[in-house]
Amino acid sequence: MLENLSPSTLPRLLRRTVLSAIAAGAIGFVVGVMIAPLAGLGVVIGVGLAILNLRFLDRQVARVEIRGEQNSKAVRRQLGGNTLGRLTIMTVVAIGALVLDKALGIGIVAGLVIYQIVFVINVLSVMANQGDIK
Repeated sequence: MLENLSPSTLPRLLRRTVLSAIAAGAIGFVVGVMIAPLAGLGVVIGVGLAILNLRFLDRQVARVEIRGEQNSKAVRRQLGGNTLGRLTIMTVVAIGALVLDKALGIGIVAGLVIYQIVFVINVLSVMANQGDIK
């Protein structure tokens, strides 16, 4: 789906996603604090983890050079392994926080979900503007 985007569109999309996620996270923080103070903190941590994951992924992809079809498997394996590691760390953090305090853990998961929803909305918006969605 993202392979159809022009190279100049992707950085703008990611920047818009980060800014939108921060705004949505701020609203989630306010709502979370009204429910339980640690839930608001969890939302901030969750959105922060998602943004940090995006930054690490962006840096990792920038370092990878694709030199042809024969290397595409190696590139996928390298990117997949590192991605799996980051997602494992985020999962351990969320579950660990859930064990420590339910409101904090649920807030972290909510922050991660907020980021993903914002990302999907931004991707759909860009694709609709380009005419890729019919």
